[in-house]
Amino acid sequence: MKFTTRLFTLVLVFAFSNSAAEAQKTYKSKQAQFTVETVADGLERPWSLAFLPNGDILVTERPGRLRLVQNGKLVDKAIGGLPRIAAIGQGGLLDVILHPDFEQNRRIYISYSARGAGGAGTEVVSGEFDGQKLNNVKTIIRAQPKSSGGRHFGSRLVFDDKGHLFISLGDRGRPNQAQRTSTHHGSVLRLMDNGTIPADNPFVGKSGSKQEIYSYGHRNVQGMVLHPSTREIWTHEHGPRGGDEVNILKKGANFGWPSITYGINYDGSVITDK
Repeated sequence: MKFTTRLFTLVLVFAFSNSAAEAQKTYKSKQAQFTVETVADGLERPWSLAFLPNGDILVTERPGRLRLVQNGKLVDKAIGGLPRIAAIGQGGLLDVILHPDFEQNRRIYISYSARGAGGAGTEVVSGEFDGQKLNNVKTIIRAQPKSSGGRHFGSRLVFDDKGHLFISLGDRGRPNQAQRTSTHHGSVLRLMDNGTIPADNPFVGKSGSKQEIYSYGHRNVQGMVLHPSTREIWTHEHGPRGGDEVNILKKGANFGWPSITYGINYDGSVITDK
């Protein structure tokens, strides 16, 4: 609960604080009253946070920079060693998390959008963080296929208690592909920390299916967390208007998009695969 509260406060800071005066305001809602405290400013489109054991904070900026908040101040120089990142539409540098054994191996994981044959797609790498840059950077997964457009890259990263890495991927604006396990579009993947596929993944051995897939039928999962008590993975999925969802992941499950949705496209258009 302490971690959740701290994260919520920081998100509010990034969302609302444009000046020191504004940061001291007290906000009131129907359910609570809270005061915003500025932890760091000068960031451009911060997307994700990872808290280091010493209290420092890693922050991703969606245009493609990984920043460090150290002793309560934003370090001027961005962290080096990142792969080439393509800031396209909703894409860019996205999530950052620590390996469960970070204090021993210093490994962090980032997700981002990258260009390649066919367009762009979500990729994940890991690297050893030395305080200033990433070393020994290794590719964990490149979502396939890459495609045109700048919508729905996902992407959240979560480790479960068994060391599995879960990766959420959006449908890239191609809804019907979320119903096909032959592509990564609209799925949540499960891998080992080095990118290998667990033998008990639900589509292992099934011809024509991407064996990294753990669940499918998703639109754009951009919230994913390990429940502190049940240890289940909960997701928040951005739907069309009126169609946002909160789900508990299930192995091999089809979460229905776009065959089943309670939302409508913002312009009232028919959902297509184009």
